[in-house]
Amino acid sequence: MIEIKNIKKSFGDHEVLKGVSAVFDSGKCNLIIGKSGSGKTVTLKCMVGLYEPDSGAILYDGRNVMDMDFKERKAIRREIGMLFQGTALFDSMTVHDNIAFPLNMFTTMTEEEKRERVNFCLKRVNMENTNKKYPGELSGGMKKRVGIARAIVMNPKYLFCDEPNSGLDPKTSLVIDALIKEITQEFDMTTIINTHDMNSVMGIGDKVTFIHEGLKYWEGTTQEVMQITEGELFDFIFASEFLKDLRRRAKY
Repeated sequence: MIEIKNIKKSFGDHEVLKGVSAVFDSGKCNLIIGKSGSGKTVTLKCMVGLYEPDSGAILYDGRNVMDMDFKERKAIRREIGMLFQGTALFDSMTVHDNIAFPLNMFTTMTEEEKRERVNFCLKRVNMENTNKKYPGELSGGMKKRVGIARAIVMNPKYLFCDEPNSGLDPKTSLVIDALIKEITQEFDMTTIINTHDMNSVMGIGDKVTFIHEGLKYWEGTTQEVMQITEGELFDFIFASEFLKDLRRRAKY
């Protein structure tokens, strides 16, 4: 379980997070949703250590990162896998080298052990025999799969995904969503997904946290989301009048 308590973060005079608290369940797909500029991306980046919060607490299974020194934080980061919005693959490296990058950084594995681990992860994301390809030779969906393979290569306890469907067509988005859900369940990870894609919320979300104007506005299950009938969350989910009308008709 990951818990954040009263996280605040400002950039200059602009207060982005005004005291966000939330709990993310173990072995589940936890989704953070919100409008652009709401603070959801900053929340996720504070959790993984890309941003340092101004105050608050970030607890990984009861361990408060904010109280740790550099060495202790590094140990926690070895337990974290990250799928970046743009995949963040190194264009000059092969698929194998991209996935093996964390192993080179954080382990003392032999080359044979690393090769076996990379091949296992590639097989898990249905990208076998692409080891020697370069990112420029891959489609957007294939790059996401390689990004997922790299994110799980260290067998993390916690998986973070920043807009995993960004730039993908609807069909490929469904495939990536399903893969993330399968991996979460298979490896019993705590997965946190930052998204604005309501298809992801309804398709793979177990728990949803809605960030609005730098605060946690709502927290609950996917089933509970569909019971919302008014307010900021309703307006976000049913952004168009057409969808709102469909929602109202479904009640009768």
